[in-house]
Amino acid sequence: MNDPRAPRPHADPGEVAARVKATVRPKIRAMAAYPVAKAVGMIKLDAMENPYGLTGEARAAIAAAVANVRINRYPDGAGDELKAALRRSLALPDDVALLLGNGSDELLTMLTAVVAKPGAVVLAPDPSFVLYRTNAELANLRFVGVPLAADLTLDVDAMLTAIARERPALVWLAYPNNPTGTLFAAEDVERIIRAAPGIVAVDEAYYAFADASFLPRVLEFPNLIVVRTVSKIGMAGVRLGYAAAHPAWIAELDKVRPPYNVNALTQAVVPVLLAHGDLLAEQAAAIRRERARVAAALAGLRRVAVFPSHANFVLARVPDADAWFATLKDAGILVKNVGGWHPLLANCLRITIGTPAENNALLETLGRYA
Repeated sequence: MNDPRAPRPHADPGEVAARVKATVRPKIRAMAAYPVAKAVGMIKLDAMENPYGLTGEARAAIAAAVANVRINRYPDGAGDELKAALRRSLALPDDVALLLGNGSDELLTMLTAVVAKPGAVVLAPDPSFVLYRTNAELANLRFVGVPLAADLTLDVDAMLTAIARERPALVWLAYPNNPTGTLFAAEDVERIIRAAPGIVAVDEAYYAFADASFLPRVLEFPNLIVVRTVSKIGMAGVRLGYAAAHPAWIAELDKVRPPYNVNALTQAVVPVLLAHGDLLAEQAAAIRRERARVAAALAGLRRVAVFPSHANFVLARVPDADAWFATLKDAGILVKNVGGWHPLLANCLRITIGTPAENNALLETLGRYA
């Protein structure tokens, strides 16, 4: 009888590489995986998370809810109780349809999939969230990026010209934009929605920090879908996104949604946290206050330019992004170096707003270095 613990021969690495090359699409082989930095022991200011924890009362309520989850059974495929909790929290009327995703990332994939037919185009301002382009390329769609203005605001005339030329099936508008923090003018977004022949997806991941939203107007336009996530308001670990639109759009998106895509623990936890809406709102307000303080302090540093932000991060152009990033990392502070993402982002660092103590550590380190 063979000993299952005995060492087994390995396939020849050259043969594995040859089969990968022969099988995997060249475009995929040329891509890089989305990088997630290891942050153990670091002050983590790189991923736009809410830095604040939960109260003991909220943790106890979550523990009670999770204790009753039947993890031996599949979750509710439609997530109806979770949708009802979202609807109550957002004061959404019944005629606005909702679809749930495993984070908003999955919803981005679904939206790309429903328009993926030969010749279709996905269009977005550039730079913006990298997954808009990545998802289009994975679906064999042509992605058209329309450069922002030099000050990282929306070039609405260029967007309208590109829409008229390309007739895109899907337009992405991050509102506010990532990684710039820019909040596009509402009237410019309206012009784009009205001009676009296909879907306009307004990605409101940072809605809690912007005091602006198209969610209340989602039924006003025939082609508008609003996408959100709970990650930025304090629930990044539960991985939940939702899309709101006319029922006809949600019915089509639901066809490409994997069954049971939102797990039972998420469905149990999120309604509990939504019931603590006052706590989440207080934390968002604290982040907005710290954003103003951090932005002002950064702008006071020599040779640093800070762009206006309506998100839970600030974008700063520094003399040498690589050197400043390394200095912060050596000090145990992790930010995002986006300088190589796009020419408009040259020497830019994206800095998530942390707790006051975390922000003080950042500013003290940069103050010594600058």
